[in-house]
Amino acid sequence: MAKLLIFFALCLLPAIASAARIMDNPLFVKGRVYCDTCRCGYETSVTKYIPGARVKLECRARDTLQVTYMVESVTDSTGSYNILVQDDRGDEVCDAVLVKSSDPECAIPNSGWDRARVILTRNNGMNSDIRFANAMGFLKNEPLASCAQILQKYQETED
Repeated sequence: MAKLLIFFALCLLPAIASAARIMDNPLFVKGRVYCDTCRCGYETSVTKYIPGARVKLECRARDTLQVTYMVESVTDSTGSYNILVQDDRGDEVCDAVLVKSSDPECAIPNSGWDRARVILTRNNGMNSDIRFANAMGFLKNEPLASCAQILQKYQETED
């Protein structure tokens, strides 16, 4: 019986220690918020990044879609945000979501680019504590005058 208890303790203690280490090591969600100055639906050479934009991280239960976790952040001078997540959210669906632009001339959320899915678990083989979200964008009220010329660079030509 003593050998069985020792064997059980040797198998269980490393698992408990590993679980405790995971909770002490938070995850970070990083991303950027941009202004689509040409209203073309993607980042270009004249894209501006928005400082002071508000972003939230929202996690929902997979089965009920009830919000289980939410935290807001504000972008820095480069339009980048960094959100600290203390707990593993492996059983949930998490998205970074645009909340509000700090630029009144660029405040319309770009449908399809107004949220970014983020996987927030350590049970996926990733060693890094950082999870990168796709860039999210707001549309400028009126496109820049130079956009037609700029967008020609992105057109494919057939030879």
